[in-house]
Amino acid sequence: MAKSYVKKLSSTLMDAITDKDPLVQEQVYNALCALGESQPELTLSACQEHLRQQEKLAHPHRTMILKAMEAVVSSHLGRLDQSTAKAVILLASNEMTKVKELVGDWQQAASSVLVAVGRRFINEVMEELLGKFVPGVLPHCCVVQTLASLSVSNAFGTVPFLPAILSTLLPMLGLAKQDATRAVFCCALQSFSESTLEYLANLDQAPDPTVRKDAFSSDIFSAYEVLFTQWLQSREAKLRLAVVQALGPMSHLLPNEKLEEQLPKLIPGVLSLYKKHAEAVHVSKSLGQILEASVSVGSRTLEVQLDALLAALHAQICVPVELSSPSVVSNQKEVLRCFTVLACCAPDRLLAFLLPKLDTSHERIRVGTLQVLRHTINAAAAQMEVKKPFILSSMRLPLLDTNNKVKRAVVQVISAMAHHGYLEQPGGKVMVEYIVQQCALGPELEKSESPGPGGEDPAPDSVRSISVSTLYLLSSTVDRMDRVLWPYLLEFLTPAPFTQALSPLCRSLAHLALKRREAGADTFLIQYDGNANLPSPYAITTRLLVMSASPYLGDGRGAASLRLLSILHHDVHPQLGQHWRATLGRLVELLDGWRAVPEHTAETLAQEEWEDKLLTFLQDTLTIVSDNMWVCQLSLEMCKQLPCYTGTPREKMFLYKCIGSVLAAVSSKDVVRKRLQELLEAARYQEEAERQGLAACFGICAVSHLDDTLAQLADFVRSDVFRKSIGIFSLFKPGSALCPEPPTGSLAGAQPRVPCVVRALPVPLTPQDRNENEVEKVKSALVLCYGHVAARAPRELVLARAESDILCNMFQYFNSKVLGVKVETKDPTLKLCLVQSVRMVSHALCSSPQASAFHCAQKAELVAQMMELIKAEPLDALRTPLRKEAMAACAYLVSLEPALEEQMRADVARGCLHSILALPPEPAGDGTSGLEALHMDTARSLEGLLMGLLRRDLTPRGLQVMVEHLIPWIKSPRGHERERALGVSACLLRFSLEHLHVSALVPFHNLGLLVGLFSPRCADLRPATRQEAVGCVHSLLYLQLGYEGFARDYRDDVAERLLALRDGLVHPDPAVLFHTCHSVAQIIGKRLPPDQLISLLLTLFESLGDPDKNCARAAAVMINCLLKERGAVLLEKVPEIVSVLRSKLQEPLEEHVLKAAQHSVYLLACQHCAAVVTSLLGSPLPFDSVTCTLWRALAVSPGLTAQVLELLLEKMCRDVPFKESRPFLLSSAPGRVATVLPLAATSALLEVLACPAAGPAVLERYADLFAGLLLRLSCSVGVQLPRSLQAKDRRGAGTPPATRALEPCSLAVDALQAMLLRAGSEEVVKLVEREGGWELLRTSEGHEEGVARLASAMAKHAGPRLPLAMKALVSTQSCVYEVQRVTSTAFLAELLRSNVAKDLLLLESLLDNLAARQKDASASVRRLVLRGLANVATGSPDKVRAHSPQLLSAMIAGLDDADEPHGPVVLEAMEGLARLLALLEPGELRSVLLHVAIRIRPFFDSENAELRRAAFGLFGHLHRACHGDCEDVFLEQAVGGLAPLLLHLRDPQAPVVSACRFALRMCGPNLECAELEAAFQKHLQEGRGPHLGEFFNVATKHLMHRFPDALGRLLSTSLFYFKSPWEGVRAAAPMLVGFLVLHADSESTPQVDLEQLLAALQLLLKDPAPAVRMSAAEALGRLVKFA
Repeated sequence: MAKSYVKKLSSTLMDAITDKDPLVQEQVYNALCALGESQPELTLSACQEHLRQQEKLAHPHRTMILKAMEAVVSSHLGRLDQSTAKAVILLASNEMTKVKELVGDWQQAASSVLVAVGRRFINEVMEELLGKFVPGVLPHCCVVQTLASLSVSNAFGTVPFLPAILSTLLPMLGLAKQDATRAVFCCALQSFSESTLEYLANLDQAPDPTVRKDAFSSDIFSAYEVLFTQWLQSREAKLRLAVVQALGPMSHLLPNEKLEEQLPKLIPGVLSLYKKHAEAVHVSKSLGQILEASVSVGSRTLEVQLDALLAALHAQICVPVELSSPSVVSNQKEVLRCFTVLACCAPDRLLAFLLPKLDTSHERIRVGTLQVLRHTINAAAAQMEVKKPFILSSMRLPLLDTNNKVKRAVVQVISAMAHHGYLEQPGGKVMVEYIVQQCALGPELEKSESPGPGGEDPAPDSVRSISVSTLYLLSSTVDRMDRVLWPYLLEFLTPAPFTQALSPLCRSLAHLALKRREAGADTFLIQYDGNANLPSPYAITTRLLVMSASPYLGDGRGAASLRLLSILHHDVHPQLGQHWRATLGRLVELLDGWRAVPEHTAETLAQEEWEDKLLTFLQDTLTIVSDNMWVCQLSLEMCKQLPCYTGTPREKMFLYKCIGSVLAAVSSKDVVRKRLQELLEAARYQEEAERQGLAACFGICAVSHLDDTLAQLADFVRSDVFRKSIGIFSLFKPGSALCPEPPTGSLAGAQPRVPCVVRALPVPLTPQDRNENEVEKVKSALVLCYGHVAARAPRELVLARAESDILCNMFQYFNSKVLGVKVETKDPTLKLCLVQSVRMVSHALCSSPQASAFHCAQKAELVAQMMELIKAEPLDALRTPLRKEAMAACAYLVSLEPALEEQMRADVARGCLHSILALPPEPAGDGTSGLEALHMDTARSLEGLLMGLLRRDLTPRGLQVMVEHLIPWIKSPRGHERERALGVSACLLRFSLEHLHVSALVPFHNLGLLVGLFSPRCADLRPATRQEAVGCVHSLLYLQLGYEGFARDYRDDVAERLLALRDGLVHPDPAVLFHTCHSVAQIIGKRLPPDQLISLLLTLFESLGDPDKNCARAAAVMINCLLKERGAVLLEKVPEIVSVLRSKLQEPLEEHVLKAAQHSVYLLACQHCAAVVTSLLGSPLPFDSVTCTLWRALAVSPGLTAQVLELLLEKMCRDVPFKESRPFLLSSAPGRVATVLPLAATSALLEVLACPAAGPAVLERYADLFAGLLLRLSCSVGVQLPRSLQAKDRRGAGTPPATRALEPCSLAVDALQAMLLRAGSEEVVKLVEREGGWELLRTSEGHEEGVARLASAMAKHAGPRLPLAMKALVSTQSCVYEVQRVTSTAFLAELLRSNVAKDLLLLESLLDNLAARQKDASASVRRLVLRGLANVATGSPDKVRAHSPQLLSAMIAGLDDADEPHGPVVLEAMEGLARLLALLEPGELRSVLLHVAIRIRPFFDSENAELRRAAFGLFGHLHRACHGDCEDVFLEQAVGGLAPLLLHLRDPQAPVVSACRFALRMCGPNLECAELEAAFQKHLQEGRGPHLGEFFNVATKHLMHRFPDALGRLLSTSLFYFKSPWEGVRAAAPMLVGFLVLHADSESTPQVDLEQLLAALQLLLKDPAPAVRMSAAEALGRLVKFA
């Protein structure tokens, strides 16, 4: 095509570049670039011409064109000839310098064009630029910027011009008066200097390798003088920064002597800028370059500037770094780079400056100094080698700093020192200790430090975390640190202040020990020669074992401690190797396995189980060693370490247990007595953990040394306790000599480490020091010790010592005498310890093999004492375990001989019940909280005590006595008391059943009373109470079976059903709940002896007035059930019972009374059915709950139900369903108002049908009921209530509430549902419900669809019922009500969709009936007829061909519907044809194909989306129906329809798009192009969202190859859609045009009217939719093909 076309196309695009939408501009830009790809020179020429002609074109649009030119030049730089390049250079130069003012984007775009061209045509660009770079005349700023950019992009091409440029530039520096101009010159000089340095650094690749630095030095120096002496003094900050950025690279080009001469002025000048600029990164970078230049020339004057340099740089490094400020971070890096240069050239001066700064207390100065020091140690290792001692000594004060930021910096410095051998010097261990101290910091110590200005640092950067990481890295990666850390780190294991560091210490020590073992170290890893401070093996063993008791604390110190202990086994004892490796390995694996489960934490650890494993390990170890001296030494070390765990009660308790285990293994009695005496004298009795631990120690020791333990306790009792032991408390107060406060945050050298060795000796105190509270705590501990001794000691030895040596001494502490009167203690701790000890002693007595022969003389006194303590406890809350322990003790005591008196047993039972059951409700939770667990344990203790009491009298009388104690609580108005009482009752009954022994058949005379007491509780408000009540009844029934003589293992099928019912009582709805009560009553009725029935009924009648309404209703249900099941034996009582229940009917809203009266209502209806129905129909609407209950009572037997249904159906269908009425005088359309009698009959039917017993009667009248209710439903849609009922609803505040809303349509739907359910068609109801059919039936808009879904469900699940139902519905063809005809037609039409019509031989009759309705006056009926005829294709596809003439003629007639040419009938006809076509042979269709194709073509662009969808879908089905047999005429229709199909892929309606996809896929085979067919199949599958442009590209490529002659027709059709009302179609049309043109061959060019096409696209460029304009611009880019 001629140049004029490219010019016109380019002009069109550039005219469109003024579009306001950025995306359109971008698309136009892309089109210009595409045009440039094809014709770069012509495109560039057109752009030049356009810019020259459009002088007034706005700057942003000129910028876009220049950017397009840059893109074309960059892509085709090698293809440009010189003339084009010169033209582009001239244009860009003129654009860049057209105005003197700076216009950023525009001039920058022009400059970029010059730079792009300059990559190849550097001489031409330089010629143009230098032409504007005239000596003596200040050049345009953009010229200078372009020169600078050229030097960066093409250094090898630009540097040879630099001498000339600099010679011209230098005189102009004085002419530059504007700061902006000066800044541009500075940037240019910076770029020139950097490109020169790059050139000189790569001379081997440069075009002229003879170039030297001297060629630029003088000019650079001249420029330097202007910049430094004049411009640097400017007040403009941007200019100063530009100057300093230029000075850095320029300093490398200055002559050496000039640089030396200028340094005294240059460095201070640059440093002064730090005070003037907040962002100092450019200053620091330039300063670093200057320093590097000065060092490279060996400057001597630099030494004079060092002080100022160091001070300024140090001030910069002390600026706090914020990660959110990248400039500050970059400045820090540049400053450290400067320090690196200074460290290499002047290390002494640098250290002399830095190290004194460490003595300051200012945080920022100290942190910055440490940062520089760390950097210097790493970067200048060789220079710092001889300075190591000096640097180490200077760290003294930083080690004392408590600031967290300083600590982190110190740790980082120590890490650097370790890598470079500093810690091997004298004083290096101090650094190691500092690291360990920081590892020992707890969270509270770190947080206690005041945060700096930047706030608290994140947790991963905490002091402790980096210290732990540093310690492990030093021990594992720095080989030279091994001899420093081992065995020195062992010294930190035992001191208490380093407890938090135990885990990292153990890991590091384990790693070091393994390395020494692998390296072939001595047999003993720890060498004590010369290491006096190392802890002994006993101390290490004790410390690691005790700390393992809390394995998850301190970063998992348990596993770490045990691993280290396993490695050091030989150093502990040579015989432990094999055992320790195996046992400790299993323990570590256990911990690791627990830790791998997220739920296992320190809180969820089974502490007692874990401690038992450790104690077992310790006992096995002692057995293996079998060395009494070693064991004694270990016990001594353990006692020494006790004071170290004052603040950790768990560990201290465990250590006491360890001491007890070790003492049990000691063979020397003297040693045992001595250790026990020391423990008693040194214990801190005020602490509970201490008391518990001491008692546990004595208990464990008593296993092997019972006599010695008791003797030692007795000696201590006889000693002056108050003078020697009580005063011990003051010895261990914080700050005392024997318990110094642990140092927190102390640094190495500040104070010595406190070894974990404290020995407390008894010191006599004066009486003034005694404290009554302290005395009670000592007594508590001693009492507890006796309890543990009794619990642990051998059982055969305890009986003889229980009363004389143990109980006697225990009560000696509890009771004291004042003036001869016994006074009991009020101390709660002593009380609790007493009951705990009594419980342990009692349990030991009971568990002894000789317990049955033991006579406890103090039993009654002990029980009385326990009951006094129980009664003294407050009833407002359960705070301590005293009740639990006391009742457990009583439970053990009750089982001992002699037996308690009956009155005392009753007092114990009542007192304990009142103490526990009267407590407030326990707190809600998951059962894991301590308080909730206490409640549960206390309840178990109460149950155990009551079972012990019941064991003494396991007879019906004894059981009744226990239950009588519980009756007030079982009937309590408080739910939590009932729940507790039922739980206790169930436990007692289970116990009675388990221990039942019947030697002779005896009657269970109180069974009815007990069953009547518990059975109503099956409906209690609380789920747990309900379940326990069922359990009680279950146990009572089995007790009765036992008394009848059945074996204990006998299982009664009837009684076992109670267990299944019990499981369903957790969260049941009311219906299930009372059904369960009925089932329970049935089971009771089957197993209750006749003589117990009366007492049971009388008890249940009393329960009718129960305060819990649920229990009252349950009693009523059970009464009714028992009357039904066992009424024969109560014949004489029936009138009385019925009379009572009928009287309850008068009480409103008593539903259980109504249920009790249903039997009477049933009898009445059997005699007077019509009268009862008539009377009930006269009840006010809507029916209240009582009336509904009475209706439901009529459906209890099939015979009665059939009569009721017949009467109600007749009354519903006899009267008119609604009346026409105008709601307002001026309303145009009348409304429909329901008539009362059919409405009442429908409501009554619903209530009757809701009863399951109505099923047989419904089956008998299935067809009539279904048809009647369906037609009643059709007449109820949109029908309103009569005004009288509406007014009644508004006034109905005082009337009984209705069970259902009185809405005609909803009532009909509910009645139809109920009818189907009663007839066994549950699947129909469920299927319609799942598909939303019931809701659709209620609305006028969805009623037809709802009927269709109902018919479909009926066909699927109720096929045998359809013939009679269809017969009943066919009769409605002549019905006067249109709604009934529509409903029946919809139902019959849907039946044809199922094969049931064919299977039941209904097809012919259905087709005939629907054909007769084809001329109905209602359009809805006609439409449904067409739908039904089309449904034959789905339900009976094999019958379509047999009836094809009838079906096709009906569908084509529907296409020509005269009433509504574009209405729903036509739509239905198209959809029906589409369904039928696939089942017909091509020969049967040939006569109608063309007619149908032409008839549906107008609907392709219909405004109705449904018509478009149906037309496109039918078009696709036409193609599919004639695959392989397509006539040429129809092929023309196919090709002609391709454009609408393709364009409507962007239709706003998704169903239309889906239909187009289907139609295109179906067209593919008939187009006789395999590639096009494959493209359609690949890109147009459902569910895949292809990129439309990609698909158009592929499709048009094959389309043009197969049908090149169709180009003109496709283009003209596409042009038609340029005016489409839908934006998406309008946007797709130019896109399709573009791809058609792109793939058309040259022979098809005559078919394209380019003028018309360009004109149309130009109009689209003005479309209001941006997407359309973008598409038009893209199409214009495709037209480049004709260029």
